[in-house]
Order: sequence, then C-alpha cells, then structure tokens
Amino acid sequence: MDAPKILSSEITATLPPGENNPRNSEGDFAKLKDGRILFAYSKYVGSSGHDDAPCNVSAIVSSDNGKSFEKVPHFLAEAKQHNTLNIMSVSLERLDNGTLCLFYLCKQGPQSEMYLRRCIDETNIVFGEPELIVPQLKNIYYVVNNCRVAKLSDGSLILPLARHRIVKRPGGRRSGIYFGNCCFYKGDPDGTNFKQVSNIVSMYMPGFSETGLQEPGVTELSDGRLLAYFRTDRHFQFESFSSDGGKNWSRPVPSRFTSPDSPMLILKNPYSGLYYSIWNPIPNYNGRLDKNKRWIHAGRTPFVLAVSENGLDFSDYTVIENNPDHGYCYPAILFLNEKEMLLSYCCGGEEDGTCLSKTAVRHITLE
Repeated sequence: MDAPKILSSEITATLPPGENNPRNSEGDFAKLKDGRILFAYSKYVGSSGHDDAPCNVSAIVSSDNGKSFEKVPHFLAEAKQHNTLNIMSVSLERLDNGTLCLFYLCKQGPQSEMYLRRCIDETNIVFGEPELIVPQLKNIYYVVNNCRVAKLSDGSLILPLARHRIVKRPGGRRSGIYFGNCCFYKGDPDGTNFKQVSNIVSMYMPGFSETGLQEPGVTELSDGRLLAYFRTDRHFQFESFSSDGGKNWSRPVPSRFTSPDSPMLILKNPYSGLYYSIWNPIPNYNGRLDKNKRWIHAGRTPFVLAVSENGLDFSDYTVIENNPDHGYCYPAILFLNEKEMLLSYCCGGEEDGTCLSKTAVRHITLE
C-alpha cells in the first residue's frame, strides 16, 4: 500500500504543564453515548513529573467531534481513593453490553496493580467503584501503557503487561530491575474474571539487551492470530504471535519497525478494516546526528504513521511530527470514520521539561 496521504492535520487541544501541574501525559479516547468525545489522561500534581510522583486521572471533553475540547478538565479518579499517590496510564474500552470502562495502573510502593471502573453516568461522566483486576505480585512491578486494553472479536478483553522484578540493593534499598519480560491477562466480555492466561514471554539471548521487552501492545489480525509488539533497546520493535487466543506466544524477534527505546501503537480502524501503526523510526535516520539533549526527547522524533490491510505488511510512513528539539510518544487513536481520526501523544520540548510533560490532541483527515 502507499503511505497514508493526509488532507488535513490540526492540533485541537494541548495540555501543557503549569503551576502545581508538572506533567500531563499518556491518555485514551472514548465516544460517549450522547456523541461527545472523552479524552482521559494522567494529570500530575505537585512539583514532580516523575513516573511515581503524585498523579490522578483527568479528562477533557469535546462536543464537536474532536474539533475543539473544553478547557476545564474533569477528575475521573483520584489516587487518594486507593490510599496511594499515583494512578496513571489510562485505557478506555466499551464492553459488548454497552458499559464504558476506565482502566488504569495504581502504584503501591515499589509494586503496582491494575483497576477497572465502570461508567455509571455518561451524561455527567461518573465512574463507579474501582475493581481490582490485576493484583500485586510479590517482587513484580507491572507496566501497562495507555490505550493498551484490547477487545477481541469474541468480546473478551486482553491486557498486555510488562513485568519487572524488584530486588533489594545493598543497604536494603529496594529498586526495580530495568530488564523486563511480559505476560497477558484476559477477561470475560462483561469485564469480569481477569486472569493470567499466557506463558511468560521473554527476549531470546537477553544478554544482548539492557531493557528486555517493555511496554507491550497487542492487536488481533485479520486471520485471527494475535500480534504482540514490544519496545526494546535493540533499535527495533520486537514482535510475537499467538494462534490460540493469547495462551502461547512465539519467540519475540525484531519486526520491520526500527525504533529507539520508545513505545509503538497498532490499531485497526473498525470502519475501514485497515490497520494503522504509529511510532518513532530510528533516531539517527538517514545519517542524521543526534546533537540534542537526549533527556528531553530520548530520540523520540520523528513521529510517523503507516497503514496496512492485514496488520503485517505496512506501507511506507507519513511524518506527523518531526521537530528535532521535541519528543513524541505514548500515542492513542480514536477512529471517527473511514477517513478521520483523533490522535493524542506526548509532545514536550525543553521549555516543558521533558517530552512527557505536554500532551496534544490532533485531528487528522486522510485521503
């Protein structure tokens, strides 16, 4: 296929950092029953934008199909409701029974767990009590990205989780090991009975990697198989396949997607049946030297979009963002119809602190 051709591309909302709000990052979209669009995201409070710093889940709303968003955010869930400081990494998914669900990670000291909340009032955007779906596991730190909960063709829900072991350092200080492997949880179509269904998926010959497999995503292919993809430090996204609904996975190998240590997203447009991938190709592409401050963007530029009919054979890419002084990452997509989508992503630069501190929502119309 040819690379996606963009007819129009416009940023319709920005969430920059501000006083007592050092970071607004990774989120997800949902269309409400009355037609409004909800964008939920991680809103940090206080003075630190570190991953474990105080953070709640907030949202902005659009009443004109994503052409503009309200300026005043709604609080959807607060960390204090879990007697902790940090909840983050939002996914939104509507169940087959019509219930809209909010998923997020909850940090509990050095460990983490995952919760689901069901929307009980879409008019006023009120979610019910939290339901624990991935409990803490001793000495394991889980990571589930934003826009990662996937509904399969049979209505079941699949959660891709990165697993990082926690060990004690000299002097008794606890810290996580950088190297990761992955597992997959599944839940019934009504959002209950979540349990681990897969084997542990690990990188082959892990001594060649410092990170292992990180921040997995999963999508259902047109032939019924599941494709999982993983962030790594090996200059490629790695990929793995399951032919039995996520129980067993092939050995992860490098995919066609060159990439720095940065997440990718692959989603299927339900209106057209086409698959879209968005990611960062290798940071020093075409011989370009990286002379910028890597702590700002971590090589996460440019930010590009490709398309596929089957989820495997992707086109050349079209550039969405390419400012060398900014980083672009943690995308989410809402397809409005066959040709229009909303795309959110972190987009900060030095003036924002890091690439993770600011998030944008972009409306894109394809040819």
